[in-house]
Amino acid sequence: MSGSAPGNSMRSYQLTGYRAPLERRDDPRPEPAGDEVLLAVEACGVCHSDLHLADGYFDLGDGRRLDLTGGRDLPFTLGHEIAGVVVARGPGAAGVAVGERRVVYPWIGCGGCATCDRGDEHLCAAPRALGITRAGGFADHVLVPHARYLFDAGTVAVTRAATCACSGLTAYGALRKVAAQPDPVRHLLVVGLGGVGMAALCLAPSVVTADILAADVDAARLEAARGSGAAWTVDAGAADAAKQVRRRTGGGASAAIDFVGSPQSAALALGALAPGGTLVVVGLFGGALRLSLPLLPLKQLTVRGSYVGSLAEMTELMALVRARGVPSLPIDERPLAEAQTALDDLRAGGVLGRAVLRPGAG
Repeated sequence: MSGSAPGNSMRSYQLTGYRAPLERRDDPRPEPAGDEVLLAVEACGVCHSDLHLADGYFDLGDGRRLDLTGGRDLPFTLGHEIAGVVVARGPGAAGVAVGERRVVYPWIGCGGCATCDRGDEHLCAAPRALGITRAGGFADHVLVPHARYLFDAGTVAVTRAATCACSGLTAYGALRKVAAQPDPVRHLLVVGLGGVGMAALCLAPSVVTADILAADVDAARLEAARGSGAAWTVDAGAADAAKQVRRRTGGGASAAIDFVGSPQSAALALGALAPGGTLVVVGLFGGALRLSLPLLPLKQLTVRGSYVGSLAEMTELMALVRARGVPSLPIDERPLAEAQTALDDLRAGGVLGRAVLRPGAG
């Protein structure tokens, strides 16, 4: 069944069981109350995190799993890279008007804990994140709790604007951590050229002053990286990949961002670092990091994580987007009815850039 849901109903493709295919459902369209804002979804990106949520766990390595089945009731609507048009507001909503196109910041916290108070809602232990614990954008409408989570993308096409909410923000948050280092970064290695890694390549010149090196196992992605600003690329599957980076940089990269988060990608990134270098792990592929502990003090290495980005970083990113445009990663547009196919293709590694669902397309 395809097409728009009739009348005041809302069409969505929902998770009805973990590791089970999404199912179409037609439910009553939500009515915004209080500060809430209702958007008609025009575009929603499909992210690797959606795969983990559909599976119900993160792989922690050594046979261990982090359970992700808590915090939401099934059926549940995935999708956190959302852009759309405001169609209704609660009586207390202010700062946005019906008819305006907005990008949604989905990483919403409880609003009442110390973490939220310091501006880190994305790290809240009791989140209300859209597509994570609250209904997301694999639907033709989405309910947003407050207008402060809505951002103007200017003249950027809606399919590209939607990707700012995760792939763009995640890349920006990681790059900001690299840029904040006390010493100048001469060479930055980007490992993994999926949607987030490609976004990082495009954003990097606006955030860091460094030569950008890129690593991936896919030849097509490496070619795309060379066209998106990478000064040099390396096959991450080569046995001497880390040695190639050290040789190319004259001793190693000042920093590396691992957008995969696998034992292999992290090992490559660490092995490619210069003394005093920093590894920022972003990807959530899964597994465990094997590390020779003496190397940390002997090479004075830093290993840290980066998870999406704060509301303040989203504000900075969207200002950058309005001024300079959005990262030009490849966009694979699909109708909403192909939500499950998009997830399957992403799992199989068959998506270059970002698959974006279009509810109005069928």
